[in-house]
Amino acid sequence: MEIRIQCHRELPGLKKREIKAKLAKVLSDLGCHDKELSVLFTDDRRISELNLQYMGRTGPTNVLAFPMADPDTSGQPYDFITELLGDVVISVDTAQKEAEEYGESLEQTIDRLLIHGILHLLGHDHIGSEEQAILMEKEEKRLMASLQGGT
Repeated sequence: MEIRIQCHRELPGLKKREIKAKLAKVLSDLGCHDKELSVLFTDDRRISELNLQYMGRTGPTNVLAFPMADPDTSGQPYDFITELLGDVVISVDTAQKEAEEYGESLEQTIDRLLIHGILHLLGHDHIGSEEQAILMEKEEKRLMASLQGGT
């Protein structure tokens, strides 16, 4: 398992080493022991550029995920022909705003966004149907609980 983290924006109070350990736990919990992941922490300006370029949406977003797998049009999880899961990009600016809005720490918000991005890399979606959204939310909660020492 290889995890690469790039910081184009400071992560107040957070350490890359700890983030990497959490990512390793999440990937292990998901059965992705042999996969590689790349994470970029950036600002609202850069994520807005990526959001427009790749998603066709204007303005910043909290997290973007770029899977390296081909989607299975039958609605099944992605078929991974490569060891590289993909890239997760997080706007630290937007994460800080969300942390304040939700009354949680920046660390909790970053954890939640990392999990959300990884689930997108694995083919989960919350836009396609209410059922998919519920399943994705349950998986996010399970993984967050696992990170916090729960089951």
